[in-house]
Amino acid sequence: MADGLRVLTFPQPAKAARPVLAASVAVFRADGKVLLATRTSPPASDVWSLPGGKVESGETLAQAALRELDEEVGVSAHVIGFNRHVEIIHRDADDKVAHHFVVASFVAEWTGGEPRTGPEAGAVMWADPFNLGGLATTRQLGDVLRAAHTIWLAR
Repeated sequence: MADGLRVLTFPQPAKAARPVLAASVAVFRADGKVLLATRTSPPASDVWSLPGGKVESGETLAQAALRELDEEVGVSAHVIGFNRHVEIIHRDADDKVAHHFVVASFVAEWTGGEPRTGPEAGAVMWADPFNLGGLATTRQLGDVLRAAHTIWLAR
């Protein structure tokens, strides 16, 4: 930690011996909008996705999702439930695994804080989960948001 900030590092190409466990969260406001953020680091830099990151030893998946939400964008929320998992596998030019993440995705209701950018979130916005308007997003974001919205409506 330098100056109170935690620096995230990702496995280097050809060294991703095992998957990295991560958690994300689809946070909904009362108006049905969902919080999205762009990443500032690989493997998904400059694309819109859900706030989230690596699970730390000793925390539950839901705790990790809420911690990352606060750290990345300064928002707090109440977890409603688990949505689904997503696997992200990137290969290098030699077809070796460069990055492999298993992300547990949760659904939550916004309780406070205004989204802000920072070292891990280049841009933030509240978006219509059914109309992303041609935004560059992580590959499975549309499917994740549709399922998350159903869970949010059933709360």
